[in-house]
Amino acid sequence: MALREILIYPDPRLREVARPVDQVDDEIRNLVDDMAETMYAAPGVGLAATQIGVAKRVFVIDIASEDEPSNLLVFINPEILETEGTQTHREGCLSFPGVSEDIKRAERARVRALDRNGRPFELEATGLLAVAVQHENDHLDGELMIDRVSPLRRRMMGRKVARNRASA
Repeated sequence: MALREILIYPDPRLREVARPVDQVDDEIRNLVDDMAETMYAAPGVGLAATQIGVAKRVFVIDIASEDEPSNLLVFINPEILETEGTQTHREGCLSFPGVSEDIKRAERARVRALDRNGRPFELEATGLLAVAVQHENDHLDGELMIDRVSPLRRRMMGRKVARNRASA
């Protein structure tokens, strides 16, 4: 396992649309392991392969709080099958360090994907898990949380990321 560099907005690679994974093999499992290690070290609750410059349809999520055991979920070739309701949640993103915004998303999302071993599964996600699934899936489509805010908030987010980069 290895820590990977997380791309920071406005890196153009964050806008790449990820390609489907043809076969879940050791290369993909190693990618998943690196993504998990990178996400935990950041620390974050989710990471898409596009955020580390790999244009493959893979993301990992772990929404367990610090006092709970880890619960890593792996999504390979995810498809959001159905959404319902709305919720607004304060979201952060590892590609937007130091920035969080209120983002409106579906309250419930049903997703189908392959797991780390290539086995298909479906998951009904609600609350924070639904937010994370939608957020990471957006990354695979080249969409970012900055695309879901008003033009004024977009400018403010861009400036804040630039300030944070300059002071790092």
